[in-house]
Amino acid sequence: MSSNVTGRLIKLTLAFCIVALIAPQAWKTLQADSGSEGVFCLTILHNSDGESALFGRSIDAETFGGAAHFASLVWLEKLRARAACDAPARTASVMVSSGNSFLAGPAFTASLDSNKFYDARLIEIIGYDAFALGNHDFDFGPDVLARFIAQIIHRPPPFLSANLDFSSEPSLARLVDRGRIAGATVLRKNNERIGIVGVTTPDLRFISSPRNVRTVGDVAAEVQADVNELETRGVNKIILISHLQNIDADIELVSKLRGVDVVVAGGGGELLAKADTPLIPGHEEAVTGSYPLIAQDASGADVLVVATAGRYEYLGKLVVRFDSGGNVQSIDEAASRPIRVAASGVPDAVAPKPLVYDEIVWPVEYFVNSLYGDVIAVSEVEMNGLRSAIRSTETNQGNLLADAILWQARQEASLLGVNPPIVALQNGGGMRANSVMPPGEVSAAHTLEIAPFPNFVSVAEDIPREQFKEILENAVSRAVEGDAPGGSGRFAQVAGFTFKWSEAGTAQALDADGAVTTPGTRVQDVTLDDGTVIINDGAVEPGPALDIAVTNFLALGGDQYPFRGKPFANTSVSYQQALANYIVHELGGIVTETDYPAGGEGRIERLTITTSQNGGSE
Repeated sequence: MSSNVTGRLIKLTLAFCIVALIAPQAWKTLQADSGSEGVFCLTILHNSDGESALFGRSIDAETFGGAAHFASLVWLEKLRARAACDAPARTASVMVSSGNSFLAGPAFTASLDSNKFYDARLIEIIGYDAFALGNHDFDFGPDVLARFIAQIIHRPPPFLSANLDFSSEPSLARLVDRGRIAGATVLRKNNERIGIVGVTTPDLRFISSPRNVRTVGDVAAEVQADVNELETRGVNKIILISHLQNIDADIELVSKLRGVDVVVAGGGGELLAKADTPLIPGHEEAVTGSYPLIAQDASGADVLVVATAGRYEYLGKLVVRFDSGGNVQSIDEAASRPIRVAASGVPDAVAPKPLVYDEIVWPVEYFVNSLYGDVIAVSEVEMNGLRSAIRSTETNQGNLLADAILWQARQEASLLGVNPPIVALQNGGGMRANSVMPPGEVSAAHTLEIAPFPNFVSVAEDIPREQFKEILENAVSRAVEGDAPGGSGRFAQVAGFTFKWSEAGTAQALDADGAVTTPGTRVQDVTLDDGTVIINDGAVEPGPALDIAVTNFLALGGDQYPFRGKPFANTSVSYQQALANYIVHELGGIVTETDYPAGGEGRIERLTITTSQNGGSE
């Protein structure tokens, strides 16, 4: 017998002895790791609506939020997930987002300026497992979104939406072919398969710029089809990452589905938390429910629904125990909660992740600071751009932007070969500062905060007065029950006229093509600045059509403004450029309180509903 053969026999004998000694333990391990037996403990880490909010914010001596600290917290929680449940439960974690990684504004302008998407690099570093597609992901059109996704090279997560059709957008269709965009995906974690399905608001084409990306079918039917496909493949733990913009819409959707275990909601900004959860100071009144909420599906089964406020201020953490059949056995109540992203000044503060700071935060901060250093004017009055205000009432910041659009359109009219417009409309959803700007210097960055989207000043000619009333009815149709405090983004800031409206009237309803299905009766009076009456006591006065200055977003039917395909002339001037031009050239670099008083100047009057002694409305 050769020495080589003898050596192999000795090695085999030793291996057999080792196996004999460890076999019982090895068998136990295999049983524990089997997908058919034992408890599987999954930590679901989640956020949504990061919206390019890369910097933290200070509250007194404390600092919260910011991408660098958020990334550190994710890393820590991924480590903690390994010990989330007691043995013999097997553990794993997933990190998902319900959409809107980026948002137009000074920070995202740094990406456009450098052609390097800093938010995409952040997704790489954090290590997401799946990402839903939100409405703001389409704000710069399909091609920018395709470039954004393509720049995520290291461990790229799939971008998911079950109810979008990308076939008519070549740049996105190619990503579908490569599996970078899909309706659903399967993650493999510790010998278990976890299904993730995405869904996007069916109102996408009204509130963003998806061009030829279409929402298809019934939302519930499209989601259920992907859930059924996953179950056919033997996947029995299914998470829905949803961007329906309102957690009530998610709960309603759950009632029509079967087979979903957990819903991670996004787009609505809801903060769910239990009473003892540490929150960012000032957020106590913003809590809209406990974490998690429990909804019932079409079969009556419980479904866990979670959400957190966005802008990298919270990391959601849901610890779920699944039994061998993939059913939710229990949740870890103590561990499951939104975790505030604390940067300094509090005991739960985490250190920033150096890689995120060096590659993302610092270069973007440098760029944004340069914009703030580009001072173009001075304001003598505070400018109200709070989201709750501009979506429900007249504000001086809204008046300023509407005046700028009207002024710029008149400057460009002769070049475009159109009539100088008489009036202007700006939707509140297109204004994003969400703050009260104090008196003082006005910089290029401030104009980008107010008007950040790639929207251009346009002129729609010869709009009949009846259609103009329909447009205004749409603007106030959701001013009470809308998708944001105080109303929806379709509420109009105006120039060139005044109008009165009453919430006691019937709210207008439109179909998907902008045709009126329920006529509105909220708009009562409209008078042009020259005294011409357009609407009197709800009735349209006969007279010539109107030429209107708007952005191309509205002219194309954004926020369901019923222009209904009416031809319009588009300038090459963005509404942000129009704002800067107007302040510098027309106002001479000074925004005065006389021109733009803090409480507005009476362009929009909301008629008060009073109750008479007999209980009726007057």
